Amino acid sequence: MEEELYGQEVHLKEHEDDHIHKHPHPNVKAVSNRLAKAIGHLEKVKRMVDNGEDCSQVLIQLAAVRSAINNAGKVILSEHINHCIIDAVQENDFRKIDELNEAIRQFVK
Repeated sequence: MEEELYGQEVHLKEHEDDHIHKHPHPNVKAVSNRLAKAIGHLEKVKRMVDNGEDCSQVLIQLAAVRSAINNAGKVILSEHINHCIIDAVQENDFRKIDELNEAIRQFVK
């Protein structure tokens, strides 16, 4: 389902708890691209391990993959706060705050 909101295309998606996202997610493509790059990078790291490359270099590359994934998560988190949480508060849906806190707890683990 799609419609336009604030001049942006909005994908309406019904979630398992029966709420529907009614706001734009302007960074979907950027997040998807970051994740694709992280996947490619991780595949390279796997080849490094398979080829018996230096452990220090493997660890450095793993740190880069982790950083790329964390940065994608930060974009998603920021977008979630700026759109989903604001909408939830306006609709007095404070369950979303609890869900956000749990998601942050899991993300920073």
